[in-house]
Amino acid sequence: MTRGHARILITRMRFIGDVVLTTPAIRSVRTTFPDAFIAYLGDRSAVSLLEGNPCLNEIIPFDYSRPSVFEQTRISLVLRRRRFDLAIDLFGNPRSALLTWLSGARVRVGPERRGRGRFYTVQVADDGRPKTPIQFHDQYLRAAGVTPSSDQTELFLTEDERRDARIYLQWLDHETSPLDMKKPIIGLHPGGTWPAKQWLPGRFAELAELIRAKMGAQVVLTIGPNDEEAARSVLVATAADVKLLRGLPLRQLAAVVSHFRAFVTNDCGPMHIAAALGVPTIGLFGPGEENIWFPYPEEKGHHALRIDVPCHPCHLDICNLGGDEYMQCMKLLTVGEVFSTLRKSTGL
Repeated sequence: MTRGHARILITRMRFIGDVVLTTPAIRSVRTTFPDAFIAYLGDRSAVSLLEGNPCLNEIIPFDYSRPSVFEQTRISLVLRRRRFDLAIDLFGNPRSALLTWLSGARVRVGPERRGRGRFYTVQVADDGRPKTPIQFHDQYLRAAGVTPSSDQTELFLTEDERRDARIYLQWLDHETSPLDMKKPIIGLHPGGTWPAKQWLPGRFAELAELIRAKMGAQVVLTIGPNDEEAARSVLVATAADVKLLRGLPLRQLAAVVSHFRAFVTNDCGPMHIAAALGVPTIGLFGPGEENIWFPYPEEKGHHALRIDVPCHPCHLDICNLGGDEYMQCMKLLTVGEVFSTLRKSTGL
């Protein structure tokens, strides 16, 4: 082990997908420093996905529901007690920069950004070339003396979690039309954080009908805390027997998704969860850049779909066009194209 890097902190403070996309970096740090104590700091909900990761010794959850002054003070004391000698900040916002500095680590690696230079001993300047988040993180690893050795995301579930998820699925709507766990299940995720990234609910409804009629598969709709309206729109528009999962904690959601034959999803956190679990994933892209945010190989059944339009990439949360051009990137993505890709991915 390289001398001086015995206790290491990795932090990526926010967002489900972004935390999942740091798992190759976690493995690379462990490979370079096999005997080090490695901890990970991030949002309490998102970092729950890292539980069971054999490359980590500790997960330090930051509770955003608490008043920030109290939680930030609590976390800074936790970090100080750990006596880290290397801290790698993969987020670089003001809070993560401050906490990296407050960790007291002798070597602190973070982005080169105005006003935050004093928080890091090693500042990383991005070269401006397009790259996936995994490639972006590799820049920070090299600056910290870590050799990037992995480009595969990964999540770890226990056998108990998988078994409980199977039981949960078996008893979903058990009194009406229960799921048959011997038949394939296709997951659909019609929601997402930003309206501009959401494929039309009517398209998901049509897709569900095709899956039931032509693939002999069952359909389960997964939604996040703010996706009730999207789910309701799909259920109203479809004649297919579709099961709805709502209100699941992230690890339980991950365990359920692990039983799917494939997952069709908008560009959002659950897309990254499914791919990290090895579930063939069809990512539907509109304003986002699939060459950046979908670093998953087609040979493993993963496919990103996007229609080329003049305004791409707009990076907008809400489409600002009117008339026929409104949400055209999503409107032009047909049910037929998604369905044919799904059949290719699953072999059904």
